Amino acid sequence: MTSEMEGMLDTYLFETNGLLDRLDEMLVADEKVADFSTDDVNEIFRIMHTIKGSSAMMEFNTVSVIAHRIEDLFFFIRDKGIDYLNPDQKKALFDLMFRSEDYLRGEVAKVENGEELTTDIAEFQKHIDDFLARLKADEVAAEGGEAAPAAEGGSAPAAAAAGQKLPNDPTAQVFIHIWLEDGIGMENLRAFMIVNALKENDMGFRYYPEDMDANPDASKMIIEDGFFLAFDSLDTASAAEEVLSTQGHIKNFEVIDAPKAEEKPENEVAAAPEAPKPEAPKAEAPKPAAPAPKPAAKAEDKPAAAAKSNGPVKQSLISVNLQKLDALNDLVGEIVITESMVTSSPALQLLPSESLDSFMKSARQLRKLTDDLQDISMSLRMVSISGVFQKMNRIVRDMKSKLNKDVRLTIIGEDTEVDKTIIDSIQDPIMHIVRNSMDHGIEETAQERIAAGKDPQGELVLSASHTSSEVVISVKDDGYGMDPEKLLDKAEEKGILTKPREQYSKREALGLIMMAGFSTNKEVTEYSGRGVGMDVVKKNVESVGGAISLESEKGRGTTITLKIPLTLAIVDGMKVSVGNTTFTIPIANIRQSFKITEDDIIHDDNGNEMVERLGEFYPIIRLNDFYNIQSRHTDMKDGILIWVEAADRSCCLYADELIGEQQVVVKPLPQYLANYDLKSSGINGCTILGDGTISIILDIIGIYNAALGNS
Repeated sequence: MTSEMEGMLDTYLFETNGLLDRLDEMLVADEKVADFSTDDVNEIFRIMHTIKGSSAMMEFNTVSVIAHRIEDLFFFIRDKGIDYLNPDQKKALFDLMFRSEDYLRGEVAKVENGEELTTDIAEFQKHIDDFLARLKADEVAAEGGEAAPAAEGGSAPAAAAAGQKLPNDPTAQVFIHIWLEDGIGMENLRAFMIVNALKENDMGFRYYPEDMDANPDASKMIIEDGFFLAFDSLDTASAAEEVLSTQGHIKNFEVIDAPKAEEKPENEVAAAPEAPKPEAPKAEAPKPAAPAPKPAAKAEDKPAAAAKSNGPVKQSLISVNLQKLDALNDLVGEIVITESMVTSSPALQLLPSESLDSFMKSARQLRKLTDDLQDISMSLRMVSISGVFQKMNRIVRDMKSKLNKDVRLTIIGEDTEVDKTIIDSIQDPIMHIVRNSMDHGIEETAQERIAAGKDPQGELVLSASHTSSEVVISVKDDGYGMDPEKLLDKAEEKGILTKPREQYSKREALGLIMMAGFSTNKEVTEYSGRGVGMDVVKKNVESVGGAISLESEKGRGTTITLKIPLTLAIVDGMKVSVGNTTFTIPIANIRQSFKITEDDIIHDDNGNEMVERLGEFYPIIRLNDFYNIQSRHTDMKDGILIWVEAADRSCCLYADELIGEQQVVVKPLPQYLANYDLKSSGINGCTILGDGTISIILDIIGIYNAALGNS
């Protein structure tokens, strides 16, 4: 595949996935009120028209055929009005549209994965055609046997002369109404190319919509209503017909005489109060020969001008390949490292003080510009989490139907922004948690909820919010809740308890569901109960530097909280030394640093060292012992303790020296180290320091689990 085709494919996938996401949002919202709005019917028609055209252009013919069939269906519904359908037909239409969306989304996924598309679509195609045929049959029966007008894939050009409102152009003697072929894409630009072809033949005319070249929204108008050319001379219009007959992408066109003066008030009631004004343009009849005069547009219709002003806003947004953003972030990271290396160079100490002051002033300005560049490059990767949250609407909708449970989904904070890479990593965990909550978190029947003193309708709350360095996502249900004793019974039965049962706190007992192979479901369903799930969710969340915690009250519901870093590329870190090795601890994990003596250390029953802070006791992990590094100190008071915390785990790390804070670029470890699972040993990656040395970035959860056991 050529680079040009790859670019077209990327554009197709981006556009089609976006349209399907929009379709899903509309269907879920409309099904809640059991009806389609007129605007949504029109929007679905346009979505299917676009997918049909772009899929045909990419030669994904089966996708194009299905989209075309749905387009035909919604052309009929749009023509008759959504109120033409009775409640049962609307319900069947929702089911058909969800099924169609699933088919289209599945085929697009195959395109993304380089798989062969489905070729046998006859049955599905017939299902759509039969639904449309039933609607038409109902219409025939309602009209006493008179056949309904055909609705085969778009508007009929013949309808233009009858009832089609012509542009408000007082000087025009004749109009040519042009319809483009279905599904060609970018209809506004295709139409403008035809306009330019006529201009090259020195023809005097005007065209409508006037802003077709600058306003992408004009495509929708041209798809539905075609576009017009206005001529002041019948001879010019005849010459234009000859040129139009040679142009491509024209489905049909017709010549329409302009209404006589006495006919105009009937078609142009809104323009009647300004009837005297057109005389001024008549006095300047020769001037309309100039192509598309702008004054006529201003005098004619203010809403048109407003539409034009919205064009530049839409054009200011572009889609960018994620690989290019990755390359930009890598480049910014290298700039940060290089800037640090330059400002930390030992050679600077050899400069005279006056020269050094001048250099440091420039270095501070460079740092400011580097920080600004970094902030902008990072913000380019930030995307709203609403896309992930909205997909949960569909999951809840499908499970409500299959499980026969009445549940409402409440979404809070969907505008929260997260790094695109992290969004991709947390979608599956959130989906699994929502499915678990729906499957065996919410009570089976409304009667069961009423007996427990609850609202008959269950509620699932999906929320997201920001802190200074992370995004907090929670999934909360008001269902059964969890019984710690039953969880301990199950874990004891499976033999996965790591200490005596009575030593488990409530939080530790609830955390058992995130151990591999742990499941309380007695039967396997399509949604949960296979003994795998929450442990995979935990690993996926921790793989992006996040943490998962769980709270539950028996009979009142469960809340599962994910804490995810805002970004993975550049972090603020604290450098510490252990022997001759430099480690970096993310600032977000540090609560406090302090010194102690040997007398401040206490020991638990197993001989582990602990220290008291703010009324609580925390285990001490000596990094020199943990990583088998020779420490520079023999006495505890000569080193320093760093109190760190991640999720619900907290401990104190002992190091030789606290070097200082520095913004660091996270570099992945070499591929050949992947087999050693270094993350489980507390190593999250590495970074290059200002002096060119490599520093290991520590993963607090990994250190805690490896040193103290996974609690």
